[in-house]
Amino acid sequence: MADQTAGEGTAATVPTSPPQNALAEFWYYFSINKGAVIGLAVFVLLILMAIFAPLLAPHLPNEQFRDSLLTPPAWQEGGKPAFLLGTDAVGRDILSRLIYGSRFSLAIGFVVVTAALVSGVILGLLAGYCRGWVDTLIMRVMDIILSFPSLLLALVLVAILGPGLVNAMIAIAFVLQPHFARLTRAAVMAEKNREYVVAAKVAGASHLRLMLVTIMPNCVAPLIVQATLSFSNAILEAAALGFLGMGAQPPTPEWGTMLAEAREFILRAWWVVTFPGLAILITVFAINLIGDGLRDALDPKLKRS
Repeated sequence: MADQTAGEGTAATVPTSPPQNALAEFWYYFSINKGAVIGLAVFVLLILMAIFAPLLAPHLPNEQFRDSLLTPPAWQEGGKPAFLLGTDAVGRDILSRLIYGSRFSLAIGFVVVTAALVSGVILGLLAGYCRGWVDTLIMRVMDIILSFPSLLLALVLVAILGPGLVNAMIAIAFVLQPHFARLTRAAVMAEKNREYVVAAKVAGASHLRLMLVTIMPNCVAPLIVQATLSFSNAILEAAALGFLGMGAQPPTPEWGTMLAEAREFILRAWWVVTFPGLAILITVFAINLIGDGLRDALDPKLKRS
């Protein structure tokens, strides 16, 4: 009886082994991090909100209600049920602008990260594979870019290109690409002299095939994590540029621009500043939680047995 009890206790403490399927294994390690699952759920809700914005928003983002200027939220004295989160200084519904603003913020993240990822991977592949003067030239340029504060450099570039959302995205992508270039270079240098690469080279694979087909797939994991974290950085940088008047221009319902328009009303209309700020906070926090979960799931050193 004692042996049976001991056996049951031992069996209860044996951890469940991860599944063998690659996708199931990834989800197993990702789901261990409960914060990452919550972040993923919030991010999916944000994407759905952006897609179905016309159906979810009670009003058009730029529709003005002249009889409801700086109306407080519905639960506060003086609020109206038609404006759940209140209105801004020109009578626009804040909830509707936040919902439509999710489209701009998420689009900024996707476009900027894609541009930075593609350009950074190309430069990192060339630097890590070719080495020599090519590596020195590319890395010194990346070091120069990294030597400047990212927001300051983005401001300078937008000032040269001209204020606007597109120019802001170009500037942010330029600022973020060195992170991808350095990460790709390090991964390529680690993989370049491995047996499978040497075997492919002996078999007659071209340099382009070695870089793109043989080496690059084994460098993807850290790039995915970096892309996730850069997504949140892109949203923050775009909001900062919008706040400074160098990003999206009014009346675009971009969250940073909404904050800039609300600065002068911060003391007498707290809602016009609080809700756009909370939207940025929640979005960036959710994406960072996803990045932590991806790191746990994709880095073999962090996987738990």
